[in-house]
Amino acid sequence: MAITYTNFLTQVRNYTEVSSNVLSDTLLDQFIKNTELDIASKVDYDDLRKFSNSNFTAANRAVSLPGDLKYLRAVKITDGGTEVFLEKRDQTFIAEFNPTGAQGQPKYYATYNDKNIIVAPTPASALAIQIQYIKNAPHFDSTTSTMLSDQYENLLLYGVLVECFSYLKGPLDMYNLYKTRYDKALEAFALEQMGSRRRGQYTDGVPRVKIDSPSP
Repeated sequence: MAITYTNFLTQVRNYTEVSSNVLSDTLLDQFIKNTELDIASKVDYDDLRKFSNSNFTAANRAVSLPGDLKYLRAVKITDGGTEVFLEKRDQTFIAEFNPTGAQGQPKYYATYNDKNIIVAPTPASALAIQIQYIKNAPHFDSTTSTMLSDQYENLLLYGVLVECFSYLKGPLDMYNLYKTRYDKALEAFALEQMGSRRRGQYTDGVPRVKIDSPSP
């Protein structure tokens, strides 16, 4: 059974043996956010990977990006049943490649003002587009559970304890203990995510956390 937010905060205070007078709900909530962001910066885990389907209209080269986008992974169009992944370029390239707005099947895309993408050539007809992206890390709180809180409670807990003992300025041995546990749990999490993609459950993605391998 997944842990509740209230029980998670209680668990953190039990491990640290520090009351809510010092580790307030607001402070622990920030430590949870810090840990979620740290994990997301090192592993593109399953819950962060999303797809957004939309359409280009004829003679319109722009389409809006999803509001929860952190960064783009890929852009794919479907033209007459054929799927084509577009090549990423910058706005200058798009402008120089297609200065007159010539129409045809798009080959390239670029982000524009952080809210849209533009393509070149400009679509000559309506096209389906799929934006594959990483979303912002979801936050575990009193009203919302997450993949981390439901399935990887210890990973989240160890990260929050590292935050706590850093804030409390010790004891150093407790900080080191939970830092080691957090690093090992994060490495195991990264390996699990990478393994699921190797089995073909998900498309591309590479964990950014360092994974130790035995010497040959």
